[in-house]
Order: sequence, then structure tokens, then C-alpha cells
Amino acid sequence: MLRAFEQVPAMRIDISKTIKNTTANLLDAFVDSAFEFVDQPLLPSQRNFAPVDELGGPVAIANIQGSIPDNFPEGVYIRNGANPLFGGLKSTKSLFGKSSRIWVEGEGMLHALYFSKDDDHGINWTVHYNNRYVETETFNQEKQRNKPSFLPIIKGDFPALLSASLLNLLRFGKVDKYMSNTNVFEHSGKVYAIAENHVPQEIDISTLETLGNWDLSTAWNRCFTSHPKRAPGTGELVITGMKAIKPYIEVGVISADGKKFVHRADLKLGRCTFFHDFGVTQRYNVFLDFPLTIDITRFVSGGGLMKYDKEGYARIGVMPRYGDADSITWFNVETNCTFHIFNCFEDGDEENETAKRHDRIDFNVNLCAYENEQVVVWGCRALESVVPGPSKENFDTSINDGLLYDRPHEWRLNMRTGEVWETNLTADTEFSMDFPIINENFGGFKNRFGYTQVIDSEASSTAGIRLL
Repeated sequence: MLRAFEQVPAMRIDISKTIKNTTANLLDAFVDSAFEFVDQPLLPSQRNFAPVDELGGPVAIANIQGSIPDNFPEGVYIRNGANPLFGGLKSTKSLFGKSSRIWVEGEGMLHALYFSKDDDHGINWTVHYNNRYVETETFNQEKQRNKPSFLPIIKGDFPALLSASLLNLLRFGKVDKYMSNTNVFEHSGKVYAIAENHVPQEIDISTLETLGNWDLSTAWNRCFTSHPKRAPGTGELVITGMKAIKPYIEVGVISADGKKFVHRADLKLGRCTFFHDFGVTQRYNVFLDFPLTIDITRFVSGGGLMKYDKEGYARIGVMPRYGDADSITWFNVETNCTFHIFNCFEDGDEENETAKRHDRIDFNVNLCAYENEQVVVWGCRALESVVPGPSKENFDTSINDGLLYDRPHEWRLNMRTGEVWETNLTADTEFSMDFPIINENFGGFKNRFGYTQVIDSEASSTAGIRLL
């Protein structure tokens, strides 16, 4: 009799598991019957975005044009990018309507070039290439099923998007899959892959194997910015994270050894701004509160989960490194969408020659001489967002509309008076530029040089995405 009672909890667990499995099977059967996955076509100008296969191991590069400098450092060049499973991005068609992925989605794939000298004289080089998927939890779920399973939730008919969100949540416990496809960064001797819809995945740089979520992820309990910044002087890592519900945006500072958070604060924003990048100086964190937002209320009312509002307000916030929302100084700027920052730095009492040469815009008070401390922000600025994509009412396929035309831009923020000076750093150049970088040794300090990728403006306008 006692043995029979001892078995009751186990029986309950088995019954609960059976019910859960049955429910999951019924939901899968419904999705399989009600939703059809179809390939999203690529325009001719997008063919270089087509996914590639995993190699399964490093391959020697035999055909090298030109020569590698003798003093080039040995090491690994690694990049991350979207490489959708199952042949490409998928849309769905169902009785609820259509839903589709946006062009920045797709599972992350790491691509690495390994440079090594194969003799004692350091003359002959050996170069190997390898690639491998970032194996997030949801990547493994779909790969195990061997078919597309998560339904798209960003773009499409509202009934289709709402049903997709609910069905993903019921089937997988997540509204959408994790795509660690945007960036690779290093902190405290460890390398991570990241996108801002998830937490960092630690990577073995020698094999590109995914080792799992960063240990600090449980303490953070929200998404992690794609572009964390190393604080000048301390070696601490500054991050931000979004949530679609309050608190929308938080900033965190991680110790130089990567073992703990030394600071965390809610920015207390009134909207969920899509925080893709931000900046740091020697003393400050710099935030871009621009009108590309995620809004659940708007989504439920049929207005889209993610949207750029060309009439919305834009501002830049400057916060002391370990400050809080009350310590942020906000500067109103012209409405724009800036995804990427070159650098931010503090500037003193010197006259700025760049501002003399170009037009200056003041949106607060009259212009004045540079007499006080300023925070300078360099970024690649556009008047429309390519994520989730230009809205129909805003977008003209003519390249002359300039909406997708990113230009290196400077904002000078006077910390005492609240004045803002804006200027285009490249005057009337015909080239559109994005994905800016500088020498990382100058991050947060005043710099002279920056580097960008030049964008094919005509192809980008035709495709509605940035094409290099």
C-alpha cells in the first residue's frame, strides 16, 4: 500500500508530461496544416546575401592575390552575419494572412580567417578559412526538427503576426527565435557572438563552437546590445538592453574581469526605443533616443511591432558612467535614424574648425562659440530606417530622395548650455556610408580618422536595404 502511494507523484508527473506532449503535438499539427512556409525571393542585387553551407572544418586558402605584409600580426579575423537555415528567409501564408522575415533576420554564422606564419623567419604565411553557425537554443530546436518551425512576427498582416506570436509562445516558450547574427566582441579574454534579441553566446575562437550563454545572462534578464563598449581607462564593459515592457531600456556596467555587474540603471524612457548602438567617453555614456520603436500596444492595434516615425522626436542623452535617469542631460536633435556610431569623445575650449566649414544647425538656442565642455558624437545618419524597412508612405525608389542615404554626421553637445551644433562631416559627397569603425585604442577619446563601408545607394534604394 505504501509503495503504491509513493508512486503517485511519479504518476502525476508522467500524466502531466503526456498532456504537455499531446498539446505540443496538436499545436504542431495545427501549424503544419494551417501555415505554409515559402521562400522569400532575393533581388539580383541581393545575391551576395544568399546563405552558404557550413564547411565542417578549416580549409587552407591557396589562392591569395597580392602579398601579406611581413609585419602583419598573426591571429584571427572573425565576423558574424545572417545565414538563414533551410535555404533562406521564409514567409508564411495562412488563413490569418501573410507574415515574413525582415532582411536582417536569419541564424548567425561566424566566418573566420586564421593567419599564421609557417617558418621561423616569419616570411611565409598560412591562411585558413572556417565557418560555423552560432548554435543558440532555438537554432538547435529548428535543426533537430529539420524544417522551419518558428513563425515570422515582424512584418505582415496583423492577424498573421498575432497568431504567429501566440503559437510560437505556446510551442516553444518564446515569441520568436534567437538570431545571434550581428556582432562579435571580446571581454576578459572570452569571445562572444551577439544580436540584440538575445544574450551573448560564448564562442571557442579556435573551432567556432558555441559554448553557451554568458554566465552573467541570468543576472541581466533582458536582451543585450549588439554593440557593447569598453570603458576607457577601467576596461569595464558598458552595455544596454531593451524590453518591450517597462523598464524599456537599462544600462549596465560589467567588471573588467567579466564576473559581475558593478552598476545598473533604468533610463526611464517613455517608449521602447530600438537601441542598436550607443557610445562612451572617458566619463559618460551616450544614448541615441531616436523614433524607431517597439510598441506592443501599437502592434495589438494593428500598427506594427516595430516602426520608424519620421515625425517623432529625437534626442541624445549624456549620462555619467555610473549615473541614473535623473543624471542624464538630454539634447533635442533633428529627427533621424542613426544605427551606428564611429565614436564619442569629450572636447574642451578649442574652436572647432569643422563647424566653421559646414552648415551648423541649432535646435535649442542661438549658436555660440565653443567655450565650454562638449560631448561630440560621430555617427552615420539617415532620414529613414532600413529596419524593418522603409514605410510605403515614406519611401520612393528614386535614389534622389536620400532617405536611405547615410552620411557621417557630427553632433556637438554643450554640457553647460544645452546647445547642439550639427554638421555633415563629408559635405556634399555622392557616397552613402555606414558600418563605421575607428582604431579601438581611441574609443572614447578624441580621434581624427574613421573608416566606413561605402553603400551602393542605387541598389539600396531599389532593394530597401543597405547593399555594399
